Order: sequence, then structure tokens, then C-alpha cells
Amino acid sequence: MSHERSTQIQLVNRPSGWPTHDDFRTVVTELPPLAPGEVRVANEFISVDPYMRGRMRDARSYVAPYALGETMAGGAIGRVVASAAPELPEGTVVLHQLGWRDVAQGPAAQFRPELDAPGVPHSLRLGLLGMTGLTAYVGLTAIAGMREGDTVFISGAAGAVGTAAGQFARLLGAGRVIGSAGTDEKVALLTSKYGYDAAFNYRDAPVREQLAAAAPGGIDVFYDNVGGDHLEAALDAFNDGGRAALCGAIVSYNAGSRTAGPDNMGNLITRGLRLEGFTIGNHLQHAPEFRERAGEWFAAGSLAYDETIVDGIDHAVDAFLDMMRGANIGKMLVRI
Repeated sequence: MSHERSTQIQLVNRPSGWPTHDDFRTVVTELPPLAPGEVRVANEFISVDPYMRGRMRDARSYVAPYALGETMAGGAIGRVVASAAPELPEGTVVLHQLGWRDVAQGPAAQFRPELDAPGVPHSLRLGLLGMTGLTAYVGLTAIAGMREGDTVFISGAAGAVGTAAGQFARLLGAGRVIGSAGTDEKVALLTSKYGYDAAFNYRDAPVREQLAAAAPGGIDVFYDNVGGDHLEAALDAFNDGGRAALCGAIVSYNAGSRTAGPDNMGNLITRGLRLEGFTIGNHLQHAPEFRERAGEWFAAGSLAYDETIVDGIDHAVDAFLDMMRGANIGKMLVRI
């Protein structure tokens, strides 16, 4: 296969509310001959992630919004199939951020070589052993300062970050780990496979009530992927000196209007709480420590994972929309 064409998915409209297929288009591009120092990569997997919804807005954020008419950027992993860069010969497995395309081409500096380790699927470099896992690890350790014996509550616990965070919390010595999810199947998976001590379906009853029942002794750490009623419930449940790592607010990503804020912010003062938002790009100095610890845990058989895989670049939008609706368990990926 020559890989001289690249099928790519581009954003053409800024969605208001839920995105639809009409907000995207598929283009096929003829790739030019390699210039000196460039490589061509046949992608194996591309990542679809909640943060991408935020980048579809033309608004201030931690990273520039997607430009209309340009290919969706994001994590991908593949193998070099043609090279004019000696440091990345043909056959090298590489990670990059060129996103939603089946073939990527560019300067070698845009691609990071990855160890092609036996027994480690390449897809995990985008999930549990990649940026997703790093996000979970940094949130617990560097942001929330989790300590042995802490009771930890994780919202959106059956997603890619949540399944990683629950396991890491347990391995780091948490006294109790509690998670929320949106289906009974996911709740059962959290306790049977991912080491959660308790979990609840947030659709069954108010989160405030369910968290209070699951954590009668209160919580010390909150890892938030959801926001909204989950943050409000955590503010009620916090013990004195509680800490929150705010990683996502998926409840508001597709809202047509501003979502209401918590009604109990006064607890921040009376209980001496600390809430800190973060994005992983500002904490990459922790990556070597994470890779070492996660690698050891994985080699020891201490980490489980699920992947929800959609086949074909033409179904990247389907995968993204399904992920935003919570149809995935673990990491959502598109297999090329």
C-alpha cells in the first residue's frame, strides 16, 4: 500500500448544543513527496476525547479552538511507512497530535517514537499508559495530594480517566474509593473489575443522596470529570481539609445555556477545602514518574482496562458522539 492519500475529518461548523454529523466533513488529500526531515505515518488508532468538544467553541480556553475547515487535531499512534528523517526510520512506532486522519505526514519533530513492547497493545499508549493515565495520576497526586487512607470519590468513573484514576487511587493506598457512572452495567464493572469499594448510578437518585450513603464518613479527595451536581454533592460530603482535582465538566459541554453552579460554596470556607482545576499540558514534568510507576503496575498485572473501539476513519464522528453520550466503557478509540 502506497499511503499516498490521506482521508481526514474536518470541523466545518461550531456546534450549538450537541454536535451533529453536519458539523464535520470528510476530505481526501493527495500527499506530496517527502521533504528532507519528514516522515509519513500510517495511523493504527486515533483518540476521541471529551476535551475536543471544548475546542469546537470559539472561546477562551487553555488551548486554541479548532479552526474551521482544518483537520481535527488529537492523539494518534501509528507506524512510519516512509521516511526522509534518519532518526525515525520506516517501521518506527510513533505518537503524534495530528489527529483525525488515516495517514499523517510532517516534520519528524511532530512525532515521538514509542517503545514497541511485547504484550503492550499500541492502543494503550493513547489510554491507560498514555496521556489519559497521566491525567488520572497527576490529578490524584500532584493536584489533590492524595494520601494513604484517604476516601476518594471519582465522578464519571467508568470513562477512560475514571477507570484509571480508581485503580491508581487503590494502588496509592486509598482507604476507600467511590465512583459514579451512568448505567447499572458500568456500576457493576467499577466494583467487580476496577477495585472500587462502592459505586452508584447517578441517574437513580440525586447524587447528593447517593454519595452521602456511599461515604457515611465523608470524603477527602474528589476527582471530578463531570461538574454540576457531582461537584455540589462533593462539597457537601467533604471532610475538613478536603481537596478536589477538577479535570472535566462534561455536564456543561453540550449545554445550550449556562449551567447552574453549586449552592454550597460556603463549605470551601468553613471546611478549609481546596479546589484546583488543571490541564495535563501544564504538568508534563510528571510523565517520567508516571511511566515508571504505571509500567511497573502493568507488568505486575495490577492494572485492568477496557477499550471501546470503532473501526474506520469514516466513523470517527460516530465514535466521538457516542463517547459524549457515555456509550463507551474505558477509552474510546478509532481503529484505522
